[in-house]
Amino acid sequence: MKSEVPKFSIIIPAYNEEKLLPRLLDSIAVARKNYSGGANAVEVIVADNDSTDRTAAVAAEHGAKVVKITKRRIAAARNGGARAARGDILCFIDADSAIHPQTFAAIEEAIDDGRTVAGATGILLERRSIGLMFTYYLAMTVVWLMQMDTGVVFCRREDFEAIGGYDETRLYAEDVAFLIAMRRLGRTRGQRLGRLRGVKALGSTRKFDQFGDWHFLWMMGQGVKSLFTGNWNDKEFAERYWYNSGR
Repeated sequence: MKSEVPKFSIIIPAYNEEKLLPRLLDSIAVARKNYSGGANAVEVIVADNDSTDRTAAVAAEHGAKVVKITKRRIAAARNGGARAARGDILCFIDADSAIHPQTFAAIEEAIDDGRTVAGATGILLERRSIGLMFTYYLAMTVVWLMQMDTGVVFCRREDFEAIGGYDETRLYAEDVAFLIAMRRLGRTRGQRLGRLRGVKALGSTRKFDQFGDWHFLWMMGQGVKSLFTGNWNDKEFAERYWYNSGR
């Protein structure tokens, strides 16, 4: 029997994403159609983070539920979308991405096995270059060491609420802090973070197009600086790279 009550809520934080959002929403439509529980088992929420373009209109035209979030923080957009969600399983994906057609079946399997507290699908970059592949494999080393990934990030609603969602005190790296908190929660009951196989999301290279294919090296330097200082609110850095990057 196909569910009329959503099992999944996929939440998309979005700021001025009218150009790339349709690609993501179209990919979600395919994945919803492929899910054995039926398309209605997957709720689509666009958390419009005070956009000045047609992001909200584009989302509505594609049948997504639009939630207006005026606090300009990525964590606030993710949390605002989660508050409006009805699904038992929450999924988060960036607006400039696209998801695999079998995403929801894979997440369901991971959640239902009882060993996974939260996880991610991983990504495949949408284009390649020497700089991009060097960055990708460098990042994969970090992924392997920390046993956490990116792409479509998922968890149970009750666990999301248990850790308080995403940390809105951070301008950036809230996604890393979220998975660390989830891993800590999972350890209290013998669960782990999951890295799914075979359903990688599309990894946008928009930042590389804008800042250069080798720019992630200075990004890593900024990350190390924040790690040692505990400052995840460098406003100049955050504005340049995330909040006012030309969109």
